[in-house]
Amino acid sequence: MITTASRGRRALTLTVAGLTMLALAGCASGGAEPAAGDDTAACAPEDIQLVGQVRNETNPYEKAWLDGGDAFAESVGLTQTRLTYDGESPKQQDQLRQALSTGNPECMVLNILPNGDSDTTPIVKEADAAGAYLVTHWNKPADLNPADYDTWITHVTFNGVDSGQQIAEAMFEAMGGEGGIIALQGILDTSAAKDRFQGLQNALDENPGITLLDEQAADFDRTTAFNITKTLLTKHGDAITGVWAANDDMALGALQALEAAGRSGEVAVVGIDAVPEAVQAVADGAMTATVSVDGPWQGGIGLAMGYCALTGELDVADIEDDKRAFYAKQTLVTTENAAANLAPEANLDDFACDSLFDRFDGAVG
Repeated sequence: MITTASRGRRALTLTVAGLTMLALAGCASGGAEPAAGDDTAACAPEDIQLVGQVRNETNPYEKAWLDGGDAFAESVGLTQTRLTYDGESPKQQDQLRQALSTGNPECMVLNILPNGDSDTTPIVKEADAAGAYLVTHWNKPADLNPADYDTWITHVTFNGVDSGQQIAEAMFEAMGGEGGIIALQGILDTSAAKDRFQGLQNALDENPGITLLDEQAADFDRTTAFNITKTLLTKHGDAITGVWAANDDMALGALQALEAAGRSGEVAVVGIDAVPEAVQAVADGAMTATVSVDGPWQGGIGLAMGYCALTGELDVADIEDDKRAFYAKQTLVTTENAAANLAPEANLDDFACDSLFDRFDGAVG
């Protein structure tokens, strides 16, 4: 667990006088300031480095994530370093090593989307060895526990089984409870892809009138989904009356393939992430449903947690065990509430140090 003493042992080169000056300089996010003389602050606010890392910015959800990080950073007078690794695990690791070698890692916050479950362990070990605070999202091995590491604050994810089942049930209802569907899976070495597909399978078990005609991994990518959907439309023809996609980018690729095949409006399509283009498609009736996991909130919340820890407003040792790896709240978006979800922006109130776990919706595992 993280304590002032354990972090201090990492920084033997700091003088007592220097620690005192840094502690007096701490301040909280959202404009609140800690009490004068707060001796729990590890870094002066102006010395804190904020790093957000996702696969790419062509995915609107991941771009919105980094935009949320920028919004938080600006609210505390800092700049977020935006990193993208193009879905390449070695590149992700190299970027993080380079970031940790720049400046003082003990005043650094990493808000990271690991490329897959197997990538999380080396990321955690690198950050922990360097003394950088870390928040991870979506992907981690089930037996990897944030509480076993000094600087890994928490792991944030969403109940993929629930979201995968929710969109499936919305699609089945739009199909009248019968017909054939295809499924576009995400990157298979991710918890999100596995859990969401399990949700689809759960829904299929409860709806015998629906047949899964085919399923392919489209890697959470729009172009890949477009090409796969074109192929499957040729293979299965009019038997396809629904497309289940594990994220919105793939759902949007499927919509493009349906349009190219002259089948716009004939097939129910669902996704997850509630990116603006998909929400607009739901509002227009082109898509049936999506699920909002609020990318801007994810982009800001991890940075806020680390910032609050470094400025003395959050003691990681005091975080309840069930919040060290937790599900955050998510929302099914249909035509009924699409208008209210069209322009997602970061709400800075969510990032106040006393609001960091307000979206807690249950422990993972």
